[in-house]
This record gives sequence, C-alpha cells and structure tokens, in this order.
Amino acid sequence: MTPSVLVIKLGALGDFVQALGPMRAIRDAHADAPLVLLTTEPYANFARASNLFDDIWIDSRPHGLQIGTWLALRRQLLGGGFSRVYDLQTSDRSSFYHRLFWPRQKPEWSGIAPGCTHPHANPERDFMHTIDRQREQLQMAGIDGSPAPDLGWVDAGLQELNLAPQFALLAPGGARHRPRKRWPADAFIKLATQLSADSIQPVFIGGGDEAGLLGEIAAGVPDARNLAGQTSLLELAAMGRTATLAVGNDTGPMHLLAVAGCPCLVLYSDDSDPALCAQRGARVEIIRVADLGALTPETVITAAKGLLAGAA
Repeated sequence: MTPSVLVIKLGALGDFVQALGPMRAIRDAHADAPLVLLTTEPYANFARASNLFDDIWIDSRPHGLQIGTWLALRRQLLGGGFSRVYDLQTSDRSSFYHRLFWPRQKPEWSGIAPGCTHPHANPERDFMHTIDRQREQLQMAGIDGSPAPDLGWVDAGLQELNLAPQFALLAPGGARHRPRKRWPADAFIKLATQLSADSIQPVFIGGGDEAGLLGEIAAGVPDARNLAGQTSLLELAAMGRTATLAVGNDTGPMHLLAVAGCPCLVLYSDDSDPALCAQRGARVEIIRVADLGALTPETVITAAKGLLAGAA
C-alpha cells in the first residue's frame, strides 16, 4: 500500500481559503497516496466537500499539561504511516508536532520545524504574501505550479435564505482583540442605507459571536438581513457567486468571497498589511488608511459604485 501523506492546516478561515491552491497541488503530486488533513472542527465539513482528502482528522489543540490528549495525538500521528508531512500552518504548534514522532524515524517534512527534511529556507518568508509563501514552500519540497485557490467544487443551495434578486454582503466584524481592523458600525449603517436605496439588499455576514453587533447595525436599515452565525462556509461561498457586491473589513469571510468571484471591496487600517495577507480574486479592490475611523462612508460608497460599474 502506498504510504499516506499528511497536510496540516488548522486555521484561521482566511488562511485556510488561501491554502486551497497548495492543497490542490499536494493532491495532484501524490495522486496515488491516501491524503489526510489535520485541521480544526470549523473547517472539517468544508474540507470534506472539497474531495481533496481521503480522511479528515480533527486537532483538539492540546495545551500545557493535557498529557492524555498529547499522547492521543502522538499515537494518531505515529499510526498514520505517513511518508511525508506538509505543514501549511507553519506555526510553533504545528512545528512542535514534528517532535511527536520521536524516537521513531520522522517522516519527510515540509515546513519550518527545526531539523525537518524540506524546510522553507527563505529568511524573508515572513515578508511574503501567504499564497506566494506557500507556493515557494512547496517548490522547495519538489512541487511546482501551485494553482490559485478555487471554489468551483462548492455545491450549496441558497433557497432557504430567501435573498433578494440583488444583494450585497457586508462583513463589519473581525477579530475582537484587533478593534482597529474594524470600520465603525455607524459607517456600515450609512453604506447599507445607500445600498438599500439603490435596490440592493444589504446582507450582514459573520460568526455567531458577532450576531449582536450585526443585528444592531441591520436593525435601522430597510430590507437588511442579519445572517451572522446562520450560514455554513459552503453557503457563504455560494452566496459569493451570486452577490452583487461584498464590502468588509480584513476578515476571513472576505477571503472566501473573493475566491468565489464576488466583486469585493476590502477595508484595511495600518493594523494589517495587504502586501502580506490581502484577499485575492478576480475582482478585488482594497482601501487602506491609517485609521479606519477616518474613512468616510462617502469614500467607500464611491469606491463600491466604481467596482460595480467595472463588473457590469
């Protein structure tokens, strides 16, 4: 039996989406090998639907003195019979997993773990865009031609969401611990009000933990919908195919929508650098200002109309 190959990609959403191209390249390079993905629960169903993997393992992310959980993970890794591991997470945690194979012979390993067989040995790797960095990582491991991320395999119905014929997806949320990445709520209200006046239904998207914030924004806007926590990643990707427009902060759903082909306007402060992590897709525009609090709704509305005109 052909030895198995392991891919490690734990999250977050934007990073997972941008890893779809490298995952496709790994699948093609090891077409005859069982391919296993080690990921976290939020991405398991999405990964299964991609049909890139023969098995999906859930990483419970053990920490500290959870000795039993660490040992269970180690047993799972040792039992996988892996000839090679592609660490697309390249974090301290995933690099530590390389050590869990000791004292047995470690598999070939592409990543940044000390002593691994196929290191991404570019000292400037932290200054590369995620997609470019992973493409080069795979090149150093012998895989050329990593494609762009693709969501052509997504198959999800949207009938139950009862969306208007024309709708715009708005993503006002983002990481709680990085509030400077968020455009103010009142600015999103003004944008949504203008979209509604132009007969484009504003549809707010985000995680379930953002339902309160998005609900407050949507409450004062005619015809607005708050779908925070109500859509799967597959449904969100399908929405991106048919939405008129998407406007949002530098947050995971905007990566998914960009790859789905939605015209996307993404708002950046100096708290994140689009040179390293920008959304990539056929129709993506970025506005970056030092402080998103100073970005006027009028500026965003004008940019959004320009993006729509270009997509027409």
